[in-house]
Amino acid sequence: MSDPNTGQRATPWTGQAALASPQRPRDGRFAAMVVSGVLAAALCVLALTLPVPYVVESPGPTFNTLGKDSGKPVIQVSGHPTYPADGSLDLVTVYLNGGPGNNLNIVAAYRAWLDSSKSVYPKELLFPPGTSQQQVSSQNAVAMSTSQEDATAAALTQLKIPYTTSLAVFALPDTSASKGKLKPDDVLLTINSHPITDITVIQDALASGAGKPVTISFRRGGSTSETTITPQPGAAGKFLLGVQLQSKFTFPFDVSIALSNVGGPSAGMMFALGIIDTLTPGNLTGGKHFAGTGTIDAGGNVGPIGGIDQKMIGAKHGGATVFFAPASNCNEVVGHVPDGLRVVKVSTLQQAYDDVRQIASGKDTSALPSCTAG
Repeated sequence: MSDPNTGQRATPWTGQAALASPQRPRDGRFAAMVVSGVLAAALCVLALTLPVPYVVESPGPTFNTLGKDSGKPVIQVSGHPTYPADGSLDLVTVYLNGGPGNNLNIVAAYRAWLDSSKSVYPKELLFPPGTSQQQVSSQNAVAMSTSQEDATAAALTQLKIPYTTSLAVFALPDTSASKGKLKPDDVLLTINSHPITDITVIQDALASGAGKPVTISFRRGGSTSETTITPQPGAAGKFLLGVQLQSKFTFPFDVSIALSNVGGPSAGMMFALGIIDTLTPGNLTGGKHFAGTGTIDAGGNVGPIGGIDQKMIGAKHGGATVFFAPASNCNEVVGHVPDGLRVVKVSTLQQAYDDVRQIASGKDTSALPSCTAG
């Protein structure tokens, strides 16, 4: 029969109350399994969301300094003849997972520990406490810009193309003796009427004055001004203006480097080699595939970098057969060279340039220096 209210088939009524079925006692094991499952799920969520104080470095992409990025030449020159070049002079990069604004979870850290192509470091080893993501981005951008300027200066020095150098204020600490008198980007011209050609001129003037006030002339924007600064005492009996200085170069033509989303100073040597090849006739690489890393200064000295294990792997994945490594990184190179990649250690741009030419020529290169454990 049907229930007139619902239209559904009703249960027949017998006129007697139905007897409840006796309940079985609950199984304690089932409850324990439920609790264990909930705890396991909670731990999984915690592992995926709880940050750990580590940073993972892994191989990044390579960029041919003789090629293009986003459809534009990486190295662009105006005001000087340029020459097309074949082959590759790759700069290498690393990916950084973790650090300020980019937290790493325990699962990602554990997987990186098991991956021989990656390195895991304590966060504080790479980033001082309190460092923000904005500070890291700003520092990397400044380091990249500075390395490009230094690379251009080093390349022109190598090619004996003259240019001028001046010293400018980069930053002033809050406790600086020059606070309120000098500003960032001020170009220092003279100290006590002596032309400032390099930092030793400033150091000599401060030492001879033994803490007495000095007169500094400087250029700010398009005008020249003069100020008097009383140096502050430093370590080992030295006296300081309390400013961080940077070199400012005036080149006879424009060299610009267009590279997106890459920061830091470690591409300097490869930029310099790419600039040299761009400015000179012929083909420096002989069509061969080189990669390398290293900071550079205006004098052509090659300095150490970080993440060289991952950079060698990235170079090999990018197709390079020869890799130039700073001599000061040799201890990290030994035992980590990928199969099929030859590593040549370099200390100067001149040496790297000569080594590229020798390898490109097809001559015997067995005497080129390689890394050994120190």
